[in-house]
Amino acid sequence: MKSVNLYIPLLLLLFLAGACGTKKSDGVSGALSDDALLDTVQRRTFNYFWDGAEPNSGLARERIHMDGVYPENDQNVVTSGGSGFGIMAVLAGIHRGYVTREEGLARMERIVSFLETADRFHGAYPHWWYGDTGRVKPFGQKDNGGDLVETAFIMQALLAVHQYYAGGNPQEKALAARIDKLWREVDWNFYRQGDQNVLYWHWSPEYGWEMDFPVHGYNECLIMYILAAASPTHGVPAAVYHEGWAQNGAIVSPHKVEGIELHLRYQGTEAGPLFWAQYSFLGLDPNGLKDEYCPDYFGEMRNLTLVNRAYCIRNPKHYKGFGPDCWGLTASYSTDGYAAHSPNERDDQGVIAPTAALSSIVYTPEYSLQVMRHLYDMGDKVFGPYGFYDAFSETDNWYPQRYLAIDQGPIAVMIENYRSGLLWKLFMSHPDVQQGLRKLGFQLSSDTPISAS
Repeated sequence: MKSVNLYIPLLLLLFLAGACGTKKSDGVSGALSDDALLDTVQRRTFNYFWDGAEPNSGLARERIHMDGVYPENDQNVVTSGGSGFGIMAVLAGIHRGYVTREEGLARMERIVSFLETADRFHGAYPHWWYGDTGRVKPFGQKDNGGDLVETAFIMQALLAVHQYYAGGNPQEKALAARIDKLWREVDWNFYRQGDQNVLYWHWSPEYGWEMDFPVHGYNECLIMYILAAASPTHGVPAAVYHEGWAQNGAIVSPHKVEGIELHLRYQGTEAGPLFWAQYSFLGLDPNGLKDEYCPDYFGEMRNLTLVNRAYCIRNPKHYKGFGPDCWGLTASYSTDGYAAHSPNERDDQGVIAPTAALSSIVYTPEYSLQVMRHLYDMGDKVFGPYGFYDAFSETDNWYPQRYLAIDQGPIAVMIENYRSGLLWKLFMSHPDVQQGLRKLGFQLSSDTPISAS
């Protein structure tokens, strides 16, 4: 009896010790390995573009609101750029076995069929379409035509799909050929507005060039200039990149933010929102990439991410929740509409967007995983059927259960690039992409030009 009496307290002590150990292991996420956590988040985010896709087009809905409230009646409006990110997320999902290769091919065929008949403007796609008809939905009154930046985002994805299927069975090769035709039909030269050495963002059949938005760097649009140079049918001269994007070298502007060195000039700010480090590099591999304006694109984007993190940790506006396990400022839903949150007091509204830190995992894996675990432990307040909700503010007790395609896509794509490099390998293997990089003078860290090897 004495031994039993001693045994029971011993069990109690072991139970309490185990409970304390569980608490110290970072809550619910502590039971998951890094790979299991990554897969959980990637799979859930993939579902935005699979289960949540607009049924006719197969493309990504611009937004999904779990409350069913759509003030602009745009539940079935699809987005070109966000769909590009989603197409890459679906490729990763096929690779991961979330769906079969046959199911993935059928979805890609539906998407390409839609893109072949949907509104285009000199080969370029608009920002939005109505998913049931393929007709343009204006993004703004005068923004009812071609959007060259969004076109670049979807073409980045389609070229990766092309490479995925180009060596496959006859049905897959046929899809790759259809994608090649869409790629060749984009008239990048037209968007120089009269052969100027710069690319313009918009053109409208009704308003022409009235949007008047020449694109200069640095921002999220690097991929547009690379693809414009890469086109085998309407490729722009290298001077368009050097004079338009780089503005004859004015893009170079070494400076420090939060004590961290940046080399490039960021348009309108000292350090941009984090989508500037992500959108162009979903397919374009920054590892070892450099040109005459930036000696290390991976290092530059990593430093931009570290600036963002350091600012949130310093937290000069004293927002609730900001810190090493909760950082990330980028364009997202905000407490008052939509805003491009950046690491400065003017553009910081106390809103954390999970996509900012999570899509930076290729640059800051340890720090991004720290945020991922913290958010996962916050539970269904921030995590829903399609992954983490778009944004939240602990200061304002604001937790909308709403998603945006353009923020969900980079999470799934960059997690896959971190895990396997899949999307980087596919996009960078396309011969036209390599030719475009060579034309613009991009090099690998070995100081050898980009090559097909």
